[in-house]
Amino acid sequence: MSKVILVGSPNSGKSMLFNRLTGLNQKVANFPGITVDVGTGRIQAMPERTLMDFPGTYSLQPISAEEKLAVGYFERALQDPEVDHVLCVIDATRLEKSLLFTLQVIRDCQRFGKPVTVLANMIDVLDNHGLELDVDGLAQTLQTPVVPLSGRSGKGVDELLASLRNPVMPDTNGAFANAPDALLRGEAHALSRRFGPGGELLVRGQARLDSFFLHSVTGGISFFLIMYLLFQSIFTWAAPVMDAVESSLGWMADALVPLLGNQVARDFTADALFGGVGAFLVFVPQIFVLTFIIGLLEDSGYMARAALICHKPLRLFGLTGKSFIPMLSGVACAIPAIYAARAIDSPRKRLLTYMAIPLMPCSARLPVYTLLIAAFIPAETALGGLIGWQGLAMFGIYFFGMFIGLLIAGLVSRTAEDRYTDLPFVLELPPYRMPGFKPLLRNAWNRSRHFVTKAGKVIFAVTMLIWILGYFPNYGADLGESWLGQVGHWVEPLFRPLGLDWRYGVAIFTSFAAREVFVGTLGTIFGIEGADENMVPLVDHIHASGLALGSGLALLVFFAISLQCVSTLAILAKESQSRSLTLKMFIGYFLLAYVAAVAVYQLTNALVA
Repeated sequence: MSKVILVGSPNSGKSMLFNRLTGLNQKVANFPGITVDVGTGRIQAMPERTLMDFPGTYSLQPISAEEKLAVGYFERALQDPEVDHVLCVIDATRLEKSLLFTLQVIRDCQRFGKPVTVLANMIDVLDNHGLELDVDGLAQTLQTPVVPLSGRSGKGVDELLASLRNPVMPDTNGAFANAPDALLRGEAHALSRRFGPGGELLVRGQARLDSFFLHSVTGGISFFLIMYLLFQSIFTWAAPVMDAVESSLGWMADALVPLLGNQVARDFTADALFGGVGAFLVFVPQIFVLTFIIGLLEDSGYMARAALICHKPLRLFGLTGKSFIPMLSGVACAIPAIYAARAIDSPRKRLLTYMAIPLMPCSARLPVYTLLIAAFIPAETALGGLIGWQGLAMFGIYFFGMFIGLLIAGLVSRTAEDRYTDLPFVLELPPYRMPGFKPLLRNAWNRSRHFVTKAGKVIFAVTMLIWILGYFPNYGADLGESWLGQVGHWVEPLFRPLGLDWRYGVAIFTSFAAREVFVGTLGTIFGIEGADENMVPLVDHIHASGLALGSGLALLVFFAISLQCVSTLAILAKESQSRSLTLKMFIGYFLLAYVAAVAVYQLTNALVA
């Protein structure tokens, strides 16, 4: 099977075009560093050919780790006999930015005899503003086919496919075959002025929005409002769907459990499946909303402005504005956030960002936070419903995790030995664009589904184990005397300083496999204890267990700081190339989380006494 590689500069619309050609759901966003690995899929109109989407890069002279990855892939692809075509995407609205890389690609492809097609993407933006790109003149000068198209609307895709079917073989002695980068840089500037559209209209439109979003006053206010609405929406938008999921699970349990003849099967279905796994599924709508809102900020172009706004305060902690994107991505999941840190040019700041990312309040923490906040914070509003106390509490615990991450990065940056190279902060501000809601909804759905399938396997395995240990040897008659109770009493002294009994100790212990397992474990334990009851929401079980306010707050603090994700540890060790650093972070964050939780418990008890 032949291969076609897709290359281009960041923000050129490369991943959106990849989705259109393959029908896959590659993540699309309007910020450098979103695509951090190679996407692969068959071209729908040409199933015998595989399309490979490489990470975006500004030049074949790499600076960041992500660019080094992209250039390494490209150099190997040129030597691969199965690669028979190169598609180079340029941003038609910002021609000069893309042309240096394009000329370098054409030069190297001429040397290796690989046909190239230049794809002038976002031609629809030029059409909407009455601007023109001299496609024929550019193609004649480049000695390479140039296809104007729109990855968003699909305009020009047929011409692209025709170019793949009838490639123009390059001249190995072409005009650029032996050109040095210095010459190509000047050529790119000249070609842009000669053939590119007049960009003053586009620049003026972007400048008007930037004058508001990057203003020293309105920019800061809008940033905090947007961040607050992000976390407030987790409760507000997801609440009706969460209630529907919980009601559906209760109805299914009431309908299914009585039909099972065997008592053990009935108890397992009610306690482990509906009580454990079902308690976790209730919180999936929040993960969908969280992923959708973050994608909305990325796709609109605002995320780069947020990074610029955050650069100055982040410098106080030894970080860079580019650290903001991986850190905010960590709100969804730490693993892609660690990959996204490749876009940070400075090795030193990249290392510090690695240390901050695990403290970002990821979606795996979200079910735990939601459960505890729902148990202790009233579902009331203020200012005519503008402020919800539960949403405000969620914003507070998210901010707390981020602040601790920044604090640790700042302390390390001032105390650790400086063994890493530092580089200046340079950030491209992409144009503002109307987000594509269909891809965003699809991405949020895929992310939620992936979370369920990935975490669901772990939760099912753990809840099954917890149910077996808690049900036997006395068939659930006395949970305290079960095998689980015996294990729980063994670990209870460790968590007694937090005001937690053995049941919560077991749930914390199992959550080191994955944070969200805490909810499933508690659901299984309380399900066994309440075997004679109908499906009861887990929040009601927590109220009935007598968990004190100080213990609930201590749990929130503990989960905000502790590093309880095996997958994150594995990726962190691989990306940082340091198992020692990963082990130190795991132990250090656990000790810090434990000490902080004990302090919060004691302080809360002193204040409410």
